[in-house]
Parts: sequence; C-alpha cells; structure tokens
Amino acid sequence: MSATGLVVVTGAAGFVGRAVVDRLRAAGREVRPIVREDRGGVEGAIALGPLEQASPEALARVFDGAEAVVHLAARAHVLGDRGPGAEAAYRAANVDATARLALAAVASKLPRFVLASSVKVNGEATLPGRPFRPDDPPAPADAYGRSKRDAEVALADACRGSSTAAIVLRLPLVIGPGARGNVARLVDAIEAGRTLPVGAIDNRRSVLGLANLADAIVAALDALPAPAGVHFVADADAVSTPALVRAIAGALGRPVPLAFVPVALLKLGARLAGRGAEFGRLAGSLEVDASSFTAATGWKPGHTLGEELDRLARSRPS
Repeated sequence: MSATGLVVVTGAAGFVGRAVVDRLRAAGREVRPIVREDRGGVEGAIALGPLEQASPEALARVFDGAEAVVHLAARAHVLGDRGPGAEAAYRAANVDATARLALAAVASKLPRFVLASSVKVNGEATLPGRPFRPDDPPAPADAYGRSKRDAEVALADACRGSSTAAIVLRLPLVIGPGARGNVARLVDAIEAGRTLPVGAIDNRRSVLGLANLADAIVAALDALPAPAGVHFVADADAVSTPALVRAIAGALGRPVPLAFVPVALLKLGARLAGRGAEFGRLAGSLEVDASSFTAATGWKPGHTLGEELDRLARSRPS
C-alpha cells in the first residue's frame, strides 16, 4: 500500500488505539479513527456504536477510499469473567464484530486487514525454552481466548479467495501509558507501597511495549508483500515477574516492594483463596516467538522496556 494511504483504525479511543493513530499520523498517513461513541480526544473520530451492529452501508462509507483497516476494537479480557453471559458478550464484541468488519472490507476491496489478537489464543503457559509459535495448535483456556481464536477464523474465512490480505498479530501483555489490567494493578500496588510476595518466582513472560506495537502495525501496513497470516509480536527479551516489578518500581522512583515467599506456599494460598488461575498467570511462564513477523516485515523492537516504563511513569498523575 502507499506510504500515505488512508487507514481505518477501530478502537481508536483505547489505550492501544490512541498510540496507533498518533504513530500512523506521525508517519504521514491519513487516518480515519472509529470509536464506539465520540467523547472527544480523538481528532476526526467517527462514532459507529457497537461494531457488531454496524450496517454494511455504514461500513462501506467508512471504508470508502481506504487502503487498510487496523482492527483494535474488542472486549478486553477481564480476570474471572466467565459463564454463559461472558461467553456471549465476548463473542458479540470480538467475533461477530470482526466478521462483519471483514466482510465489509472484502466487499470494499481493501488490500489489508490487520487484526490485533492475543497470545491467549494459544493458551496460558509455556514450557522453558519452548515459546509459542504461530503454527502451534490453538488451546484457549477461557471465553476471551476462545473469542479471539474465533475472530481469527472469521477473518480468514471472509478473506479467503479475495484480494484482502488478512494479517493477524497475536500480542502478549502490552505495557505503556494508559495500560490497564495486570500492569495497572502492579503500578497501583507499587505506588501504594504494598509489599508483593513474588520475589522467589522464577519465570519468563513475553511483553510488548506500546511504542513497539505501534511500530509493528506500521510495518504490517508497509511490508511488501503483505505479511498475511498469523504472527506473534513481542519485545526482544522476556522478563520475570520480579524483574518486571523492579523495573516498574525503578521507573516510578519507588522502593522495590518484593518479599521472598516460597512459591509452593504462594500456590497453596492462591488455591485456598480460589485464585489458582490468577496465580498461574503471575508465576507461570508465557513466551512467544516473534521471528516470523520480523522475517516477513523487517520489524524489530526499537524501544526498550525501560523506555516504555519511563513514559508510563511520566504519564501518571503527580
């Protein structure tokens, strides 16, 4: 696609979406940001409401003149969100919306469709020295992971035999200003001075800085030929949970709040409290192999974790 071609970005008001819109505009691209409802703060935003309810006519207008769509809008993972209601909500926001968007993109003959997916399509843990790779069989363990897997399938089905290249980026934990979920919980705990009993954990978890993610999306749009298929994207080095806590504390200028509690004792306590799954995500390893994306696009992470955490720290209220 051309270096200045119009790119439609869904989820443009979100944590990742804002960074991607800014990065694309900085690269000289015209961007058409799509939001659920316009609350201000995103220049030129178009409010479409829930994408799973958007009409083909509305989507055709959005895609008019565009060369690509970057689909970031999704129902984010919420720890402990389970049951039939959660399954249906994830399916509507993540699967049905992607399918509807993909069919409209194909009808409009967009050359590229970039979907932000998740490592959770593959599962919750990896063995030492065996990171997840794109050709590993999917093994999602919860409603969110299943919805992201099914969104990938819906995109592939819609684009099969068409001129639209389906590019799927499976992402690990994304770190940067405005991050929510586990990153926000760690930051809040450190700022509150709480001691975290994770010093004895010895694991490896892939992460992805927000700036590196934005650069990766530009690479997915620029690469020739289009890097169709499934790829992981991650920073160069995986980190342990204690190392991440130390790095966040250092960026915030706070003492390192680590206590060294035996992992077996932590595991038992988590199980008794009904938080075994949460403990697994905290203590287990989860690594990905991003080499296929580098080979297809030439992308390499250009920002360190320390730089990303410094940006996060500067964004915090003083």
